[in-house]
Amino acid sequence: MKSQDVDSKIDVVHRLRIAHVITRLINGGADENTVYSCNWAAQRGHDVFLLHGEAVHPEILAKVDPRVELIGIPDLTRSISPASDMRALLALTRRFRALNADIVHTHTSKAGVLGRFAAWAAGVPVIIHGVHIVPFVNVGVAERLTYLVLEKLAALVTSAFISVSEGIRDLCMSAGVGHADKHHVVYSGFDLDRFRNASPPADWRELLRLTPDAPRPSVLLMIAAFEPRKRHAEFLKIFKKIAARLPDTVLVLAGDGPLRSIAESQVNRLGLQRRVVFAGYRDDPERLIALADLCLLCSIREGLPRVLMQYLAGGKPCVACDLPGLREVLRPGTNSVITPPDDLGAMADATAALLEDRERLACLARGAAATDLSNWDTKRMGKRIEAIYRQALNQHLASKGASTRPPVRNLALPR
Repeated sequence: MKSQDVDSKIDVVHRLRIAHVITRLINGGADENTVYSCNWAAQRGHDVFLLHGEAVHPEILAKVDPRVELIGIPDLTRSISPASDMRALLALTRRFRALNADIVHTHTSKAGVLGRFAAWAAGVPVIIHGVHIVPFVNVGVAERLTYLVLEKLAALVTSAFISVSEGIRDLCMSAGVGHADKHHVVYSGFDLDRFRNASPPADWRELLRLTPDAPRPSVLLMIAAFEPRKRHAEFLKIFKKIAARLPDTVLVLAGDGPLRSIAESQVNRLGLQRRVVFAGYRDDPERLIALADLCLLCSIREGLPRVLMQYLAGGKPCVACDLPGLREVLRPGTNSVITPPDDLGAMADATAALLEDRERLACLARGAAATDLSNWDTKRMGKRIEAIYRQALNQHLASKGASTRPPVRNLALPR
C-alpha cells in the first residue's frame, strides 16, 4: 500500500500506548519532530511515553505536552560504547515490557537500532522507525558498511519506516533497507503561520551590533546546531571571501552545540569579529528569518531539514548544498540556488552574486513566499503518523490470525 493510501479520518480513536525513543533531546529538527509527534498523540488521548538519553536541553523539554511521560535512559548516548549500549538495550527492553507498549516509535540512528531491537525483545506488537537522516551516506567505507549491516538487521523487526522526505526513503530502499511496502513519507511539520507572519526582532540593531545611525547591512542567516556535519568551520573560511567582496554583509549564526566555541575562535583568527554574529539558541527563529536577506544550508548530511521550509515560509530564498530530498521543496531559479555539496567555494560565489543582484534576490524571495508548504502542516503530520500506526497494528493482528479490531483500551474523542 502506498503511503498516501493510509490517510483517513478517524472519528473514534482507540487509545494506544505509544513509546517514542530518541538519543538526545536538544534544539534540533529531529528532536522537535519527535516532540510534535508525542504531543499530537497525547492530545488525541493516547498514553505517550518519551524515552531519551542523558543529553537534554531545557528549551526542548519545555515544549513537551505535560501529558507525555518523560523517561530518562542514562546509558543511551550518542557515541558508540559497547558497555553502555548493552546497558541501554537492557534498560529499554525492561521499560517496554513494563509499559506494555502497543507501539514503539524510534528516532535517529543510535536510538533507532537499540530501540528497535529492545522493542522486538520485549514483544512489542508494532515497531516504527523515523528516518530523519541516513547514517550510511557521506561517511567512510567502514562506517557505511557498519551502518548498513545494523540498519538491515534492524529492518527485519521493523513494522514501518517513516522518512522525512522522498529522497531519504529512496536512499533506504536503494540500499536494501526494508521492503518498499513498509516505507512511508511524512514531512516534518511546524507552525507555518508563525513564520509567514513574523517581523524582525525589536532589538535587531543591538543584535547586529549597529550604532543608532548606521545603515542596515545585508544579512545572511544560518540556523543550525554546531555539529561537524553542519560545517560551520568550513563555511567560515569561505565567508571571508564574501566579506571581502561585500564589506557591508553580516553573517548571523543561530544555534548552539559542542563546536560553537571552536567556531568563535575561528572567527577571531580570521578577523571576522565585526562580520559574524553568534545569536545562540533563539525561541523566535521566525524573527531572525524575517530579518535576513538570504538564508543558508551547507550541511554535508541531512534528511529534509525543517529549517529550509521555515526559511521559505518566511519568504526568504536560500542557497543550499545539493543533498537527497532537498529538491522536493527547493526550486533552483524560483526560490533557491543549489550548489554542489563538495564545493563550498561555489556556494560563496552564488551567495555573493545574489546579494549583488537585488532584482534577482527579490524574485527568488517572491518564489519562496509562494512555495506550497501545505505538506508541512503539523496537523497533517499527526494524522498521517496515526494512520500509519493503525495500518501497522492491523497488519500485525491479521498476521496473528486475530481480529483487526483495536485493543480493549477505547476512548471516544470528538472530531
